[in-house]
Amino acid sequence: MAFAPEQEQDYGAEPTEVRESDKYTSEYIRGFVEKWDELIDWEQRAESEGRFFIDVLKARDKHTVLDVATGTGFHSVQLLKAGFDVYSADGSAEMLAKAFENGVEHGVVLKTIHADWRWLNKDVHGKFDAIICLGNSFTHLFDEADRRRALAEFYAALKHDGILIIDQRNYDAILDEGFSTKHKFYYCGDQVSAEPVHVDDGLARFEYSFPDGSKHNLNMFPLRKKYLRDLMKEAGFQKIHSYGDFQEEGEENDPDFFVHVVEKAYEDE
Repeated sequence: MAFAPEQEQDYGAEPTEVRESDKYTSEYIRGFVEKWDELIDWEQRAESEGRFFIDVLKARDKHTVLDVATGTGFHSVQLLKAGFDVYSADGSAEMLAKAFENGVEHGVVLKTIHADWRWLNKDVHGKFDAIICLGNSFTHLFDEADRRRALAEFYAALKHDGILIIDQRNYDAILDEGFSTKHKFYYCGDQVSAEPVHVDDGLARFEYSFPDGSKHNLNMFPLRKKYLRDLMKEAGFQKIHSYGDFQEEGEENDPDFFVHVVEKAYEDE
């Protein structure tokens, strides 16, 4: 039996000129996906996040959840174990395969769907109480038209009182002050480094270095916080509550990540 040769990432002669929304599907090659959990460290991330997402969903009485950026399955598995009805979508077939495998190892069966956010409702049917788009995934979209289209698809896939939970790196700090990370919450693997090798207003190119000496890259669009919040309001979402590293705004002065809890319908506290 012949085995296919190991894939390699290919950005051509000018990697910093590659700024396309579709590029992520070829960035997540099998060798990178297989190492992704070394970066996350599921046990440490579960400890650092605690029940944040579970509590946000339960406080709003949400049950059906569409995880549109499943990755290797961390949040889908956590929410399934907490009793939510979860559907797991991703644009990367490699990631979905790894997520399903991880789910089996954790005693759950993921309902996986291969879907592009820009045409989400073509592949994902029904309406959901909540959509989660986590892991800095929205920054894979480089064109504003693609971002607007994806948010419109999220909006359409939610019930009338549904919520979107979406996160992003603190690109404002990276663009304005330079990169630094406390590595406390999201990427907890202490043997893996994730740092930008190029940053400008239209690209944050991160390099991931693993203990075996391998290096992989991701090209991402550096979303400013206000810009993303404005896009979500223009998509029709009514209320946005943002957290910095899982704390209320103002409690964390220099967060690595922002988490936005976005409501489709305006409801008084």
